[in-house]
This record gives sequence, structure tokens and C-alpha cells, in this order.
Amino acid sequence: MFRKQYLVWVITLFFVGCSTVPITGRKQLKLISNNELLPLSFGQYKEVIEAGPLSTNQEQAEMIRRVGNKIKSAAEKYYADHHISSKLSGYQWEFNLIESEQVNAWCMPGGKVAFYTGILPICAGENGVAVVMGHEVAHALANHGNERMSQGMVAQFGMNSLGAALGENPSQTKVLFQQAVGMGTQVGMLKFSRGNESESDHIGLILMAMAGYDPSEAVEFWKRMDALSGGKQPMEFLSTHPSHDTRVADLKALLPEAMKHYKP
Repeated sequence: MFRKQYLVWVITLFFVGCSTVPITGRKQLKLISNNELLPLSFGQYKEVIEAGPLSTNQEQAEMIRRVGNKIKSAAEKYYADHHISSKLSGYQWEFNLIESEQVNAWCMPGGKVAFYTGILPICAGENGVAVVMGHEVAHALANHGNERMSQGMVAQFGMNSLGAALGENPSQTKVLFQQAVGMGTQVGMLKFSRGNESESDHIGLILMAMAGYDPSEAVEFWKRMDALSGGKQPMEFLSTHPSHDTRVADLKALLPEAMKHYKP
């Protein structure tokens, strides 16, 4: 009896919360509306930016904004061309450079992006920044944070709305949100799954090509990242991220598709 009820619940959940990821077409669980999620996202981003410190290197900060706006425009064009612009409703794009040795960058749900100066040497210029920017923006466009939070809320709170969960257990819900969006701060947040990472690589490659950046630079970026790791990266089955070798191979396989969108 329990098994039958569980099956009915899973099927109901699938149809109620099923969404489609743009570009890849993958079906995903999405139970939280942008009206619920984005205010929480923007508030968290504001806290991080205010804590800073923001970089005082105006040339680098302007490069981050320039690349970010080109990737944003590419995403908006893709959505407009496919008549899904409504999916970007509520987005408030912002691109900031934080002074930190962390080799990291992230994008919150709703288009709030943070780069850390520690990743810029590996980017080795604007094309490399476009690789990272496209990948991080792709996480937001693919609703990976929403998907992970939906999964976490089902596991911890059942079918409650985000508002109800915040009212019943605000501290735990905010921790769940931080883990779900994979923010790269010092509070031990979880990484995205290997599937999410690979999907963002795919979407990011298309976006950077549409923005006028050579998508083949993504292969070179991950080669540099591999060299930086010095062979110390965990084996793929122990990591939530694809191995660098797998990532490079997958990106090479996606290049022909991306090149169709590339106009220097």
C-alpha cells in the first residue's frame, strides 16, 4: 500500500513541478516560482557584495561587466528567438568583481554574478572570462539552484511552498538555499552535481559563441585549470564535478554545435 501511495506521489510531483531546460531540453523538477525565489537570491547577493571587498581595479571590473552584458544579451536573444522571454521575468542582471584569492565565480538565480580576482589569471583574458561567465550564467538560466532547492525541500519539508518553509523553519530553509545555488563563499556550500556542471558547460558554450567569443577557448581554459590542479583533482566518481579530461572531451564534442552560433 505504501509503495503504491509513494508511486502516485512521485507521478503527481513530476507533473506538477516539471519544467524544461532551454537549449538542452532536459526535464527537471521545479517547484518554486521566481516570485518566491528571486527576492531571497537578491538579498543573499546584496550581503555578499556589501561584505566584499569589491576590486578597485577598474579595468578588470569593467571587463567583467562588459563580458557579462554580452552573455546576457546572447541569452535574451536566444529566449526571444524561441518565444520564451517570459522565463527571464524578474531577472535583475548584475556583474561584480570581488577581491579574493579564491579561484571561483558564481551566478545567483535571477542573474546576479560574482567573479573573484583569483580566477582571472586562469582566464588569461576576455575570452577566458567569457568561458566562465557563460558557464555560471547557464546555471541560473537552467534553474539549477531552483531544481536543487526543490529536491531539498521535498526531502525536508514535503510539498510546502518556499514561503511556508521560510515561515516554519527560516534558518534551515536559508541554509538549503545557499547549498542549492552553490555559492562559492567560505561557508562550505555544496557544489552542483556533475550533470548540472556538464549542462552548464553545454549552455555556456552556446552563449559565449552567440556573444561573439570563440567557443574553442573553453577547451584551453580547462586545460589551464587542469595544469593548475597539478593532478590533485579527485577521481571523477568521488567528485561532483566532471574530471578535467572528461570536461575537455565533452567540450570538444560540443564545439561543432557551438560554432554554428559563432560570429566573431
